[in-house]
Parts: sequence; structure tokens; C-alpha cells
Amino acid sequence: MSLFQRNQVKKPEKDYNYEGSSKSSSNPYIDELVEHYKARLLTETNLEELTSLQSGERRLSIERLVNQFMAEEKVVIPSHEKESMLTRLIDESVGFGPLEGLLKDETITEILVNGPSEVFIEKHGKLQKSDVTFKNEEHVRHIIDRVVAPLGRRIDESSPMVDARLPDGSRVNAVIPPISLNGTLISIRKFKKTPFEMEDLMNYNTFTNEMAFFLESIVRAKMNILVSGGTGSGKTTLLNAMAKSIPIKERVITIEDSAELKLNRASVVGMEARPANVEGTGEVSIRQLVKNALRMRPDRIIVGEVRGSEAFDMLQAMNTGHEGSITTVHANTPSDAISRVEGMVVMAGMDLPTHIIREYIVGALDFIVQAERLSDGTRKIMNISEVFVNDHNQIEVQDIFTFERTGLGKNGEVIGQFKPTGIVPRCLHHLKIHGIEMDETLFQRREGMDHAAIDGLHTL
Repeated sequence: MSLFQRNQVKKPEKDYNYEGSSKSSSNPYIDELVEHYKARLLTETNLEELTSLQSGERRLSIERLVNQFMAEEKVVIPSHEKESMLTRLIDESVGFGPLEGLLKDETITEILVNGPSEVFIEKHGKLQKSDVTFKNEEHVRHIIDRVVAPLGRRIDESSPMVDARLPDGSRVNAVIPPISLNGTLISIRKFKKTPFEMEDLMNYNTFTNEMAFFLESIVRAKMNILVSGGTGSGKTTLLNAMAKSIPIKERVITIEDSAELKLNRASVVGMEARPANVEGTGEVSIRQLVKNALRMRPDRIIVGEVRGSEAFDMLQAMNTGHEGSITTVHANTPSDAISRVEGMVVMAGMDLPTHIIREYIVGALDFIVQAERLSDGTRKIMNISEVFVNDHNQIEVQDIFTFERTGLGKNGEVIGQFKPTGIVPRCLHHLKIHGIEMDETLFQRREGMDHAAIDGLHTL
């Protein structure tokens, strides 16, 4: 008796409407075959070796194995059902099951699983429900185990939350009961294979040509920049695009909680934080990595996001000769960003008066760039603000460029205009020292942004 028969999976006495079936999941016999051959692959092959193959080679290898299994068990099914079965089998055994199609769709930026029967996706900045579902809660758990197991991480009742990264760089967060009240929850933040350039973001009307020129200039001139914004506002995308302006000869060290930055340039060294292991040891924090980066001869330090006590070490680096550093923070306005960083310095255990902490912050930061995802799903730079101490020894955050909202269109689209505030930034002399000549007319307040003004700007 074959293994197939021993597992009590029998060929049906009649066909399950092979011709009319648009999805293999509508055929109970194919469902059984998928589960059966998945079990055989798990027990009789080296899945780790299969997973390491390129997608084309992986499919051919699994197809050969399944053909061998089917020949042994004398199972024959129509070719279109076999093709569908193979796709499902690959997705379930070495892929990410029902999520595979969503992960391959480059127009989807986020995938949110709210239990087995509810999967939402974000497309073009808007959230919508997809027609993807899982069989049951166990099926969802199997997929998240497929994600975290190769990374040496785990998720169970004693450790019900996990952060991980897919092979393509997409960021994954999962939460399971009893923490989650709705079954297993999965959030996947996808990233483009080819990172956005400044020109791409201009084409999406994230900012104007003039604003892009100014941002690129302050990056090249080694100004310290804090990119602020809420979740999903495009902070990392903007940081990545701005970092392309760093001169190629400079050594850049990136530090992230979960690696997302893709600078695609020479002399970039990346470090990633590590959570504690099962025994509660082995953790490597962002703060430790920032301290270590100072010993690695950096020209620039880029921290993907500051969330806690590492903010003090980042500011210290900015204050002690490591100019041109960039980081991001969760905050709703430039002023809020200052307050958030202040709170993080307090978290570092620094027993310093508030005014000393604020002086430390303003001594480190030159500019705050505020990003926001608007109600219509678009992402825009709302403020480019300069940070300085005024004549009364008070911290000031003054806007150089802003986005001014004026209303909503018929389809809910946000209507507004990017404008200079009329304030000439104090950094123009610093830019000139770095070979960047900038015409002050760029900052004159006017109705609409006159793109002809850029013609008067040039690099010495």
C-alpha cells in the first residue's frame, strides 16, 4: 500500500467539475493533494535547501519531486489543476501561502491580516479589503512561522509579538493571542526593489523642485537633519532619497532596528539591532550600535529611527564633529519633534535641567523635515524648518517652506500649495562654504511656486 493510501486520501469516485473550476481551492480533492504533498515535502526533503534556490529552480525542483510522488501513487489529474496545485504547494511549503500574490504586486505598499478571514491592503495610499483569506487560524500561524523561523526568532504564548523581515526587505510585525483578541495579526510594510529618488517623489507631488534643491543642498553641506512624521508618512522613503545626495567619497554608517534603507552606493556600512534570544540574552540595542559606530571612522551616521535613549548618543555624535547625520522620529509637527527628542534624552537617564537638554538638541540639529500622509493617501512634506537659538537664548523652529492646505476636491483629494515662507535660512553662508550658491529669491513668499527661480541656482 502506498503512502498516499496509508494517509487515507483516496481518489474521488467522480470528478469535482475540473473544467468549471477557476480556483483549485474549490476542489476538495485538490485541497487534499496539496496538504498531502506538502506533508511529504516537509518529511522527505530538505526544505531549507529548496528555499535557498532561485524561484525558477525552486519551482522545477518541487515539480520534479511532486511528479515523482504522483507516479509512485498513480495519481493523475488534468494539467491545469496540476499547475494550480503546484503553485499552491510552492506558496504553502516554501512561500507565504495566500500572501504570495499580494507580496508580488508592486502596487501594494502594506498588507494587514486581521485573522484568517480578513486581509486588507494599501494601494496608492488607500486601504481596501482584499479577497484573500486563510483556511483557519492554524493556517495563519503556519505562515508567520515560515517568516520568523529562518531568522532564528519565535512566536508563542510566552513571546506573543515578533518583528521580522522578509527576504525582499519587507518589514513584518505579528501578534498572536492572548495579546491579540482577533486571532493572529500580521502587518507587512513593503518596500520598492528600486528605492525612490528625489525626482520620483517630485513626480508624486511630495514636494517641489525648489524644495528638492534645498534639501539636496543641506545634505551635501553636512547639515544635521531630523525627518519627522507619523506612521506611514514616508519618513524612511524620504531619508533614503535624501541620502543619495551624500558625496560618494564619504563613509556612511547606517543603524536600524529592522534594515530598510537601500542607499545603493559605495562605502556604506549597515548595522541592525538584535532582540534578546529565548534565554533573554544577546540583545544588541540601537544605543549600543550608535556608540559603536563612533569607533568606525564615520563621515556620516544615519539612524533609521530614534525611539528611546539612543537619541542622546545620536545628538552627542552630531555635537562632536559627525556632521551631516540624518535620523527620523515619530512626531506630528516640528515642535513636537523637539519635545519628543527631549523626552528621549531624559529616558537615557541624563540628570540635566530642561534648558540644558534643549541647548544640547539645538546644538546638534540644523533642520527638521516634517512628512505627513494626508487624508487622500498622498504623502507630502508639510514643513522644512530651521532650528536655532535666538537673541534671547530661546530655541526657535522657523519654517522655510510649508504646504498650505486650502480644501478638498470632489473625490476627496487634498487641495493645497507648497510655499516659501519668506524667511531666508541662516545656513546660506554655510552652504556657500561647501560650494553651493543659493539665490535668496528662492525663499521669497509669492502666490504659487515659480519654477523659473531654480534657473538662478547653481553649484560653484
